[in-house]
Amino acid sequence: MTAASPTPPTPDAGPSPEEQRALLARPFALAHGDPLPNRLAKAALSEGLGRRDLSPGSRIRRLYERWADNGTGLIVTGNVMVDRTALGEAGNVAVEDERDLADLRAWASAAKAGGARVWVQLNHPGRQAPRTLTPRPVAPSAIAVPGTGGLFATPRALTDDEVVDLVARFARTAGIVCRAGFDGVQVHAAHGYLISQFLSPVTNRREDRWGGDAAGRRRFLVEVVRAVRAEIGEHRSLSVKLNSADFQRGGFGEDDSLEVARVLADEGVDLLEVSGGTYSSAAMLGVDPSLKESTRRREAYFVDFAERVRREVPDLPLMLTGGFRTLGAMSEAVASGAVDVVGLGRPLTVEPHAPAGLLDGSVTSSQVRPRRSGIRTLDNLTELVHYSVQMWRMADGRDPAPDRHPALNVAQYLARNGRDSIRSTRRGL
Repeated sequence: MTAASPTPPTPDAGPSPEEQRALLARPFALAHGDPLPNRLAKAALSEGLGRRDLSPGSRIRRLYERWADNGTGLIVTGNVMVDRTALGEAGNVAVEDERDLADLRAWASAAKAGGARVWVQLNHPGRQAPRTLTPRPVAPSAIAVPGTGGLFATPRALTDDEVVDLVARFARTAGIVCRAGFDGVQVHAAHGYLISQFLSPVTNRREDRWGGDAAGRRRFLVEVVRAVRAEIGEHRSLSVKLNSADFQRGGFGEDDSLEVARVLADEGVDLLEVSGGTYSSAAMLGVDPSLKESTRRREAYFVDFAERVRREVPDLPLMLTGGFRTLGAMSEAVASGAVDVVGLGRPLTVEPHAPAGLLDGSVTSSQVRPRRSGIRTLDNLTELVHYSVQMWRMADGRDPAPDRHPALNVAQYLARNGRDSIRSTRRGL
């Protein structure tokens, strides 16, 4: 992190660092559940720390003990799968019944120890399930993931009864984690996972009630949201993570996303997190050289879309993750009204207490930046592995090692998860 240095105010200087910090320190009230203590959030990062039996275990608990007092008002866990037979990557945690309730309670207690609200991200990979983990994946339609060299098997199209069952699975998992002590849930509808697959005309070619037109394609998400709310009640929070676009030709675009946002506002969702991309187009990683320079200056990858949502769906609370690194950019995004909550992901794997430093004035920015070589495939690989290894170090009671050679990180990842899993791992930002 960069240490703060006092700067004499000038008439044109804008908000002082003290005013910027005060803005981010303000609580944020939600329609359901307890208010967030401040405007900084630890965004979902897939930890890869679940046990072989898919339970959380002590290592994931130790990681969240490290993050518990990091200064964020909200902590969102990595994706927890709602079906034990459908895994997105090695080390997933899956919850479909109460067999691991004690472990879940210990995880919730550890993560909440510093006073943050803690939500569990709920997910199903759909077709984005490596064949080494899920040899017979399911999806809205039998369309394979392109450009992955056979890593993913061609999925089988879900039957109507199976879609109905999946709605119930999301709700059941939500109820279990809330009974375990978590403050709410986030439904993962982005990054090309199952719900995102239902939303996109590229991956959803159904002609029944779960497809056909835009309203049919979003029906699965709407039914999941309604079922989850009915299960967790009015005193727990419900968030959705949604792509601004999937960046696929003929796919889910900004106009589609905006209409989904309107529907989610009508459903009373407490917080919409804006993101973007899929396995085939990982815009959420921020290593795309086509990013506009104006976007890079503002730091947040999807801030333009967030502003559009704010204009057209003004009553929907928004969280934006991806690219934020400086106190100034974070406070500007909130002060402008573009978003209500700023999400931080990768910086917290290397600088786990960065938010506390931003709020107490000891630092003004994170030094974490995308690690680029100019070769996109290599960049994606080293980015993902680097931050995974930092989480594993903290889970083992060690400090992050940001300057560790990438080759050592890749070797460690291969040894732990195997060759195929490198290509299957994706992170939130």
